[in-house]
Amino acid sequence: MIIVKSQAEIIKIEAACRIVAEILEDLKTLIKPGITTFEIESYVESRIKQKKAIAAFKGYRGYPASVCVSINEQVVHGIPSRKVRIKDGDIVSIDLGAIVDGFYGDAAVTVPAGEVNAGILKLLKVTEEALYIGIDKAVVGNRVSDISAAIQKHVESNGFSVVRAFVGHGIGRSLHEDPQIPNYGKPGEGPRLKSGMTLAIEPMVNAGVPDVDILGDGWTAVTNDRRPSAHFEHTIAVMNSGPRILTKI
Repeated sequence: MIIVKSQAEIIKIEAACRIVAEILEDLKTLIKPGITTFEIESYVESRIKQKKAIAAFKGYRGYPASVCVSINEQVVHGIPSRKVRIKDGDIVSIDLGAIVDGFYGDAAVTVPAGEVNAGILKLLKVTEEALYIGIDKAVVGNRVSDISAAIQKHVESNGFSVVRAFVGHGIGRSLHEDPQIPNYGKPGEGPRLKSGMTLAIEPMVNAGVPDVDILGDGWTAVTNDRRPSAHFEHTIAVMNSGPRILTKI
């Protein structure tokens, strides 16, 4: 069931989203060669506590950390570790959620560490562009798959592939609500978008094949061909005036 939110509820979702956006913005400068992914986890935990919010991911379906940190061929759900140190040339995908007053915010960015080659920078650029192209389709009267199709078209026209194993989603009092929002598909299908719907749109884009494998930890998803992957996400509200990005400073 798709839950349409009141203006008051959207304001509460935006409060959680603002915390997520601020922490992700700060992480862009924190992430550099030499730090461990556990240092990112520690920073996120302290900032969320400072903001008097709750880490949305910790304990969710058994996930053991407050943030997902996925490097290079890791698509999503990478578990922070004291043993994993970021190296020059890595790309680091950070997926973060927070809860404020019972409402969720969710966003992701992929950040280059040190000197990254031009092909990888293009992957990041195209993935972020695909996110905004998808958001532009999140208007009243469109259908969910109009978002999906726009993302897929942009990604594939640039020679990359969209991950099919993970999708965007509705968000509100739960981290994952209806509708699901794939990053691929034909336009004009699925539920019609209404004012008050809140959505987490999140293209995950691979340099090679779209297929993924799950590692032995039961969480970390990696590309099947072990080529790099990028991930960008915003939580948005569908409004009569157009899409409103809630996880944006």
